[in-house]
Amino acid sequence: MNSQVPIRRLRCAVYTRKSSEEGLDMAFNSLDAQREACHAYIASQKPEGWIPVRDDYDDGGFSGGNLDRPALRRLMKDIEDGLVDVVVVYKIDRLSRSLLDFSKLVDVFDKHGVTFVSVTQSFNTTTSMGRLTLNILLSFAQFEREVIGERVRDKVAASRKKGMWMGGNVPLGYRVENRKLLIDEAEAAIVRTVFERFLKLGSATLLAQELQQQNVRTRSGKLLDKGVLYKMMSNRVYIGDAVHKGTAYRGEHQAIISRELWDKVHSIMAEGPRIRACKTRAQTPALLKGLLFAPNGLAMTPTHTRRRGKLYRYYVTTSVLKLSPDTCPIRRIAAAEIEGAVIDQMRAVLRSPEIVAETTAMAQRQNADLSDDTVREALQRFVALWDELFPAEQTRIIQLLVERVDLSTKGATIHIRREGLSGLLDELPAEAHARKAA
Repeated sequence: MNSQVPIRRLRCAVYTRKSSEEGLDMAFNSLDAQREACHAYIASQKPEGWIPVRDDYDDGGFSGGNLDRPALRRLMKDIEDGLVDVVVVYKIDRLSRSLLDFSKLVDVFDKHGVTFVSVTQSFNTTTSMGRLTLNILLSFAQFEREVIGERVRDKVAASRKKGMWMGGNVPLGYRVENRKLLIDEAEAAIVRTVFERFLKLGSATLLAQELQQQNVRTRSGKLLDKGVLYKMMSNRVYIGDAVHKGTAYRGEHQAIISRELWDKVHSIMAEGPRIRACKTRAQTPALLKGLLFAPNGLAMTPTHTRRRGKLYRYYVTTSVLKLSPDTCPIRRIAAAEIEGAVIDQMRAVLRSPEIVAETTAMAQRQNADLSDDTVREALQRFVALWDELFPAEQTRIIQLLVERVDLSTKGATIHIRREGLSGLLDELPAEAHARKAA
């Protein structure tokens, strides 16, 4: 008696994908065509036990360059749950265009005993020949994708070289019409003000404060802080250039500022406040001259040396110079190090409630109408503007406020000149004086 071996039922999942959403609203679209071909193939294999699963897996408007697709994620979960035996696609690039990503998918298929079939490129991944064919076809699919990417990049580069606007964030001062940059006069006035005022002030900090007081904002409503200003003043689009990968080309759009103004502004930007201060420092009195004392109680005097054309400044204990290096545990200290530490401590002191209260009390003795908030805000702005002061001004204010600085192996201790706080009132920002006069 012959016994018939029952045919094993193979549950087949159909996966379809289309890169763009264009045409998906049509009565019969690309996904429908893929799905119809896959189901016809499954029907042809019915004698082998192939049956379609209840759901199809459709990703419309998703690239094949990655695996972050909702229907694909759902398919992989069903595979891991043991609900699928065969994955059927129209072409292998519908599943993935990346050889690396596809190898990951095949690993999951093998782990769960799932076969992969392309209806237009007939092969079976359970055979060595099928795997070889798969790798060859997938390599060509990835090659095609990379070639398309190169063509797009070349087209963008060629367009930029012609000065064409290729999209992105529209700079303040322009609007886009018919894929061209046109000047927006209201916003362009702000751009011109930024460049012209920076040329006069020489300080992005002062300019930002001035613009914020005038409530000048970007198109998105953001206040013009230093970061926004520097980014704006570095944007070559304002002198009519189109930039691609660091190279500037003459743009199709009209410039908002002249190249002469651009060059003057960038000559200032090339040397920031700190660099200018360092250059000037060598020609001005040392910041802590007469104020800095070593652990042995003796004064430390400023000195300097030059090596390979570079200036190095120090403070040296007088006893080390006159007697012996053994007379003090701190023989010398770099000027920038100790001056920076003292300035940081001074900033902290001027923000402290005690000093704010004392300064406010002194100010109110001169003008009872001054509020605590007015003096506190003026002090905060004064501290913020420190880096914008010339070295001679910094030295004068330190001499006004500091009685002495005692240096030890553990750090520095600042002794404040209390009577100097009254003199500080004359250094506060102009708006405090305006309110004081009122």
